[in-house]
Amino acid sequence: MEKVTKEGKPLREGYTTGACATAATKAALTALITGEEQTEATIYLPVGRFATFQLESCQIYSERGVASIVKDGGDDPDATHEALIIATVSWADQPGIILDGGEGVGRVTKPGLPVAVGEAAINPVPRKMIIETAEEVLKEFGVKKGICVVISVPKGEEIAKKTLNGRLGILGGISILGTRGIVVPFSTAAYKASIVQAISVARASQCDHIVITTGGRSEKYAMKQFPELPEEAFIEMGDFVGFTLKQCKKQGAKRVSMVGMMGKFSKVAQGVMMVHSKSAPVDFDFLAQIAKESGAQKELAEEISMANTASQVGDMMREEGHLSFFEKLCDYCCINALRDVNGGMEIDTSLYTLKGECLGKAVRNDEFY
Repeated sequence: MEKVTKEGKPLREGYTTGACATAATKAALTALITGEEQTEATIYLPVGRFATFQLESCQIYSERGVASIVKDGGDDPDATHEALIIATVSWADQPGIILDGGEGVGRVTKPGLPVAVGEAAINPVPRKMIIETAEEVLKEFGVKKGICVVISVPKGEEIAKKTLNGRLGILGGISILGTRGIVVPFSTAAYKASIVQAISVARASQCDHIVITTGGRSEKYAMKQFPELPEEAFIEMGDFVGFTLKQCKKQGAKRVSMVGMMGKFSKVAQGVMMVHSKSAPVDFDFLAQIAKESGAQKELAEEISMANTASQVGDMMREEGHLSFFEKLCDYCCINALRDVNGGMEIDTSLYTLKGECLGKAVRNDEFY
């Protein structure tokens, strides 16, 4: 993997909530068995290496051990950075390991997620990590009794307000996540995974029509445009236009509405499906050509080809009254989106200003591209 750097210095990796919960569980169980307070815990991560976690606290009671770890997100901190992850391990009446979520760990209320409805939002990989690590500790000390493990995050319900959990139907707190155990700085993998998960929830909620937006502001405008759709139907795709469209098709969506603004949709119109500012520049000659198709004079088209931003081009076309420019731009977005996924669904595009004014709309399906 290419080293990610910032200002010439290597960026520091962090650890997932799943890894922290696993390490806390190992410490709490070891303390319960041995009667000795632990100061650290070493676990094996799914990424293929060991990691040692320093404990924030460790307490031993007659029937339970409690250990906590402060989550370190490294140089790519998210909403759960510095959250306190607590594992409480107690003896159970029956053999085996019971795993559940306590305070601040969300509970799944909608289908479509990798965790069943009614279960604590502890994803499959962290769940496997916690259980297998606990089994190893029990085996190491020759203990055959059953245990109950409860993962808690005291401020989890408040932290969850900064995540998509509410939209996904995960209520009451955060999710315990992580497929690798580590957080790679500025990785796009987590964001893509959240898009796939959001589409799964939408489809499980019988949403044939999905609305994808480039950010929170455009999502707000989209919700006003499509008030009849449930909250699950709206998905923030960020810069990952092509990826999101392909996932919508893969999961069987019949109609996808794209809602955004001039900057990123100018790129989609020219066939660029990864619209990060560093991925591809706006092609102002392309915008000038659309302006000509919309009736702009040669002088205006030349000004557009020399513009600095796509928003500036939009302002120029509005001032000159060439509003069909925006309809054409939306049409190009639809055409290129359909080409990117090789058809198979209806795609419409709506273009908005920063203040929420709809500049243009277009729709295409397999018959018209």
